[in-house]
Amino acid sequence: GKLVEVSAGEVIMDIGNYIRSIPLLISGAIKVLREDEDGDELLLYYLEQGETCSVTMACCMGQTQSEIRAIAETDAVMVMVPVQKMEEWMGKYKGWRNYVFESYHNRLNELLQTVDSIAFKNLDQRLVEYLKKKVEVTQNHFFVQYFCLKFITCSNGFFLFYLG
Repeated sequence: GKLVEVSAGEVIMDIGNYIRSIPLLISGAIKVLREDEDGDELLLYYLEQGETCSVTMACCMGQTQSEIRAIAETDAVMVMVPVQKMEEWMGKYKGWRNYVFESYHNRLNELLQTVDSIAFKNLDQRLVEYLKKKVEVTQNHFFVQYFCLKFITCSNGFFLFYLG
């Protein structure tokens, strides 16, 4: 594979691209999201050290276009493994095969948690969970140390929030 370093905010893969290699994250964090036709984004999950993107693996193996966008949440280092090696290793190495299946299992569970969150939790609960996960992934405790999340319910039933 090829060692690649990316800066926070850099798009690693984009919707519609063909994927020729899969990332194995050595350090940093990557957010994986989907986008609708209006440009609204839905965070699917974060990739952290030692993880890979199972959606990317599926696109590689199926030779289909990406339906996700991956953006470096922090500076990151990864090894990009060509799809040919991935296919070869699936048949050759039991440890690699187990890693791939465990990755699929973990990502499926995270996607189910996302669906559950959207279906069963209030927006304020989802926002707090998102901020907690962002702090955990980025190791940036700025939100916790300097800001307090406050919700204000307006007369029309909507709520505003501010950090301050």
